[in-house]
This record gives sequence, structure tokens and C-alpha cells, in this order.
Amino acid sequence: MPEHASFLQLLGAAVLALAAVLWVIGLTRVLRRARAESSPRRPGSALSALPHQRQAAPELEAVELTPAERDAFAGLIRQLNDGR
Repeated sequence: MPEHASFLQLLGAAVLALAAVLWVIGLTRVLRRARAESSPRRPGSALSALPHQRQAAPELEAVELTPAERDAFAGLIRQLNDGR
């Protein structure tokens, strides 16, 4: 025990330190509880506002182009490449 501090001063400092530690623990618990209650989504729960999503991707579709359409597409690609 330091000579310049009385027993009551040391006891007061210890009580204040204990109160600060308890306050931090309590504040941490309150904030965790508030964050858990305010989170709109729990893990594993589906969002009811969204429609059910398919599990598999839709089949790919392909369309045959006519020769005129192929030529027009090739001309468009050439125009885009010339613009670089």
C-alpha cells in the first residue's frame, strides 16, 4: 500500500474500477441483445416478400440467324471495332 494514499482512497479506486468493468460488461450485453433483436433476417430463414427462386437454371435458347442478319451483325461488329 502506498504511503501517500489512505485506505479509503485505495478502496474508492478499487470500487470505481470494479464499477467501470461491470458497466462495460453490461453495456456490451445490452448492445448485443439490441443488435440481435433488430436484425431483420435470421440465419436460415427465407425472405417471404421474394418469390421462390428456381433451383436449376432455365434451358438455353438459340435462334438461327438468316444470312442477311449475320451480315448485318458482322457489319455492326466492324463498326464497333473501328470506333476504338
